[in-house]
Amino acid sequence: MAPRLLIATGNPGKMREYAGLLRDIPLELVSLRDLAITHEVEETGETFEENAWLKASEYAAISGLLTLADDSGLEVDALSGEPGVRSARYGGDSCTSDQDRVQLLLKNLEGVPWDERGARFRCVIAIAKPGAAEIPLPSPFTKGGKEPPPFVKGAQGGFSPANQPILVAQAEGSVAGMIQYSAEGDDGFGYDPVFYLPSYQKTMAQLPLDVKNKISHRANAAQKVLETLKKLPADR
Repeated sequence: MAPRLLIATGNPGKMREYAGLLRDIPLELVSLRDLAITHEVEETGETFEENAWLKASEYAAISGLLTLADDSGLEVDALSGEPGVRSARYGGDSCTSDQDRVQLLLKNLEGVPWDERGARFRCVIAIAKPGAAEIPLPSPFTKGGKEPPPFVKGAQGGFSPANQPILVAQAEGSVAGMIQYSAEGDDGFGYDPVFYLPSYQKTMAQLPLDVKNKISHRANAAQKVLETLKKLPADR
């Protein structure tokens, strides 16, 4: 039986992306849904790095598995970087779907000319191992791994020194584009239908998954942790 890597998401679209991005690693990918984990980590961080670590560490502790989590979002120049880390919560309770958030974004950009509609998708991936698990790790992680970022030490509350999850790897990826005036494309999720890529003359939602998985922010970040994941041995 292949060792397992928990992808800390319940989003089917994101899980499909990771299935393609990580197809060459010797680990079985499982999602929160696969493990019937319904707990939702409160994303209290002010940066993508903080939230990625919060999710990776907490789900590693809950599942007992090596866990990959990401935090990603859209930064729009004309909106001073918004929605940023709150991309998934943009509009608060009044926006209950991706479509609602896309429409709010377009409304907030009404009247903004094309050359001022620059934006980027950013993604930070964090991989955590359960503190209580004896998972041997390759160099340079053989001596206790990396310390959790100082801004989240103790943030999990229930962690003791014996079971404090360890940050194994962290990476960031990004992709630049423009926010077009209306949504186009049926693939992807989130803000993909309005994120226009000039080099492809298409939105992210119009790209086939195999193309998206070569150029996206998530693909760029995943590529940076791929070699580490290939070297990780079986969990117990």
